Amino acid sequence: MVGYALTSTFRSMAPPRSGDVYSGLDTQVAAFETLPGPPVVVYQDIDEPTASATFGEVMCSTYKAYGAKGIITSGAGRDLDQVEALDFPAFTNGTNCAHGYCHTLQVNVPVTVGGIPIYPGDLLHGDLNGVTTIPTEIASEVADACKDLMKAEDIVLNYLKSGNLTAEGLGEARKELGAEIAKLGKRLRGE
Repeated sequence: MVGYALTSTFRSMAPPRSGDVYSGLDTQVAAFETLPGPPVVVYQDIDEPTASATFGEVMCSTYKAYGAKGIITSGAGRDLDQVEALDFPAFTNGTNCAHGYCHTLQVNVPVTVGGIPIYPGDLLHGDLNGVTTIPTEIASEVADACKDLMKAEDIVLNYLKSGNLTAEGLGEARKELGAEIAKLGKRLRGE
């Protein structure tokens, strides 16, 4: 999953003042076109503890129909079998079968998910390993940088496969790995 953050805050513990249980959905979909590319819906669930699911099949179907590439929430999800069948990536902090009084409070505001601040329009990547933000100024270099990082990690992995293992040898391999990662970091920072 790769796309740009459409951020929102979410609450489900109490009914929305407007009475609209899906309040904010239209506003979110309208805001998709303000992004520089495909949207990824990002929710910060502000209920403590999580009272019910942030999303389910209907919301994910709506987002996908309007071009979203996935959803991320600090809260829970539901209808996960149906969401998986949509081929719509969903990153959640757990599951909760309750619908509650789900409603969006704010759209396009800074949020925090998993301890990471996410800002409206941030470039995001998500896969089986999790979700990360990608600074747009290095986005075009990320694929090559990942290949270079994997080559650097091969230093330690190849040492471990060598069959001639010592603590000193591991230390040397790790030191070499660290030097390669430092070079990569300097390259990405333009130093």
